[in-house]
Formats: sequence, structure tokens, C-alpha cells
Amino acid sequence: MTEKTVLIVDDSRVSRMLVKSVVVDRHPEWVIIESGSGDEALTHTGESIDLMIIDFNMPGMDGITLAEKMKSLVPSAYISMLTANVQESIQRRADSLGIGFVKKPITEDKIAGIISQVE
Repeated sequence: MTEKTVLIVDDSRVSRMLVKSVVVDRHPEWVIIESGSGDEALTHTGESIDLMIIDFNMPGMDGITLAEKMKSLVPSAYISMLTANVQESIQRRADSLGIGFVKKPITEDKIAGIISQVE
């Protein structure tokens, strides 16, 4: 199996831990980077990131703004929004950016669906 790098961005440490546990269970060889904010996530753009799983509701920069920036900085990465904010306008913005949109709560099946995009 090929090693991948996954960036998990969520201000909730518990959410990051849940996502990470599913990824690690399925792909223990993958590298996981965690960020608690959009600004912190931007410090990782020099790394080869294959997959980004981003929350929408975070203090400071929201997930859509981060996704827009990351798409231009790391264009080869697959980006998915994992959020409890299910407003249609947010989903339309995600669709227009070409990023995945998955509704919380976090489940193993939802995370498996996201990571299947880069397997």
C-alpha cells in the first residue's frame, strides 16, 4: 500500500481523534497531521498532502475559506468538508469548489467514504 498524508482540521480535539482513529485503523502506514484551526493548517502547505478533512465551524477562518486557500496551495489534494453545519448554501459553496461535503456526526462509514477517494 502507498503511504498517504492526511491533514485533519477541526477545532474539536475529540473530532480530530475520531477521524484519526478510523484512518489509522484502515491505514496505519499513513501520516496524519492534525490542526486545530485554519491558520494552523496553512502552516502545513509545504508538505505533500493527499487528503484534507476540514470542519466548517472553527474560530477565525471557517472551513470553506480554508478549503479555497488550500485548493490553490495544494491543488493535488482531495478535500472534504466534514461538518455539522448543513446549510444548503454551505453545501453549494463546497460543490462549487469541487470538494466533498459530509454531514456530522462522524461515523466510521463516513470517514471510510472520504478516504476511499485517495486509496
